[in-house]
Amino acid sequence: MSLMLAKYQINKDNMKHFAFPFALCIAMFLRTGAIAQVPGTSVDGRLFDTDHRMVNAHGAGVMYHNGVYYLFGEIKKGRTWLVAGQKWEDYRVPAGGVSCYSSKDLKHWKYEGIALAPVKGKLENDLDTGRVIERPKVIYNSKTKQFVMWVHIDKKDYSYSQSGVAVSDKPTGPYRYIHSVKPNGQMSRDMTLFQDDDSKAYLIYSSEDNNTMQVCLLSDDYLSPTKTYSRILVGRRREAPALFKNKGKYYLITSSCTGWSPNAATYAVAGNPLGPYKEFGNPCKGPGAETTYDAQSTYVLPVKNGYMFMADRWNKLDLEKSNYIWLPLTVNNGKLEIHRN
Repeated sequence: MSLMLAKYQINKDNMKHFAFPFALCIAMFLRTGAIAQVPGTSVDGRLFDTDHRMVNAHGAGVMYHNGVYYLFGEIKKGRTWLVAGQKWEDYRVPAGGVSCYSSKDLKHWKYEGIALAPVKGKLENDLDTGRVIERPKVIYNSKTKQFVMWVHIDKKDYSYSQSGVAVSDKPTGPYRYIHSVKPNGQMSRDMTLFQDDDSKAYLIYSSEDNNTMQVCLLSDDYLSPTKTYSRILVGRRREAPALFKNKGKYYLITSSCTGWSPNAATYAVAGNPLGPYKEFGNPCKGPGAETTYDAQSTYVLPVKNGYMFMADRWNKLDLEKSNYIWLPLTVNNGKLEIHRN
């Protein structure tokens, strides 16, 4: 796959909402907090770090802190196998934990190591390599001075369905795992984090056997779900949420539930993170739109002249060789559009 270059600039007013995942574009803040425009990247294929190794950070998120961007993602490494007895193509690799990369320009990524490490031979441990550790997102709590990671924790057959939380005093970790929970007693699978202008944070996750999605307000320290939550996209069977804000409206991109195989994305819009949401059609345009360009949503990053849509291009038969696709996204009169160059 080729690496395509484009010029973008970060929207300073929106950047604080995002804990990044898999696509990137863009510009950087100077030490003073001012914006400087530098060449950014749209990605269609593989991404390499500064040591010329493939970036291994899937279902990813990015956090900006003190002039540095930190990319967190699930490590896909090892032999892919098919879990027996499932009604869908449940392909797995050993849970590799969460990787961390750093960058000052969103182009050149330095490998910082494993931020959240798995354990081996402890089958009842949430972080055992026989479990599932997916879609990590990290945000900074300015009150507690802690970096907080939320991640989907599951068993290989998805029967566990919980969200795990970990903390660190440093952005790169290592992160100390606390525990996993079912928010308000509800299933939690594919998830993302969203931090609003007022510093409130929300956990967004597929629930009820993926038949609904839920949005849950987190506690002030970001370590626990509160009892304030809503059920959205009821009966729509959506997953892979990516939430962002534009002009006071909240936009949620999701995919359908077709396992590792790609499908058409849709988006929904609300005036409040908790909803209610009104669902619209596929924001992708042009050839490949019907399969989200053979990818699945993971994050949306705001930039000066729009946004970047970030997604994973899964290789279900060899998950270690999965790639990325990061494309421009625009919002015009409330209408989302994603185009592949």
